[in-house]
Amino acid sequence: MLTHGEIWAAIDALARENGMTASALARRAGLDPTTFNKSKRITREGKPRWPSTESVAKVLEATGSSLAQLLGHIDPSLRPMAIGNQDSTRTIPLIGSAQAGASGFFDDAGYPCGGAWDEIPFPGTGDPHAYALEVSGDSMEPLYRDGDTLIVSPQASVRRGDRVVVKTVEGEVMVKQLLRQTAKRIDLASLNPAHPDRSFATEDVVWIARVLWATQ
Repeated sequence: MLTHGEIWAAIDALARENGMTASALARRAGLDPTTFNKSKRITREGKPRWPSTESVAKVLEATGSSLAQLLGHIDPSLRPMAIGNQDSTRTIPLIGSAQAGASGFFDDAGYPCGGAWDEIPFPGTGDPHAYALEVSGDSMEPLYRDGDTLIVSPQASVRRGDRVVVKTVEGEVMVKQLLRQTAKRIDLASLNPAHPDRSFATEDVVWIARVLWATQ
């Protein structure tokens, strides 16, 4: 799961890369120059204030950066593969969440295989096995809704608090939040409060992969 501090640090890093302060970046993006000020990152009640999706999109456009480059400032393993100074854009598998539990779509390591899927263009990340998972149903509401697309990286490091895709030996595929992972158990929190949390013995989980981003 992206943290408040990580996303702001990534925006600051993009500003530095382009020889700007956070205020100058906001101005170039067509935003109020104070939008990214340190004082604006916390509400009057002391709660973290996240940058809006629109603000992030304008920052990427203003700097000529890709989503993959922004993510690379959060997790270096996700930095885009580049040719010269340009990101290599490729297509990645688009797999429906209903399909994901069927055999033939993933190997034992959780990498897409077989080729019986649609594809979508996406800027290259450091993970050649990254794929998109299309949400179906309401089991992930209110965070993710039917039709949303999740970008998943099997090679990204997984930490407590991350949103992850998990496949069990029974063939069940689910998107949850990782609460705790030990040598013996994996504890998961449901994104929809109407659905129960889950806990599995480690040997009952085939693979676990990190959700990097969601297009909504």
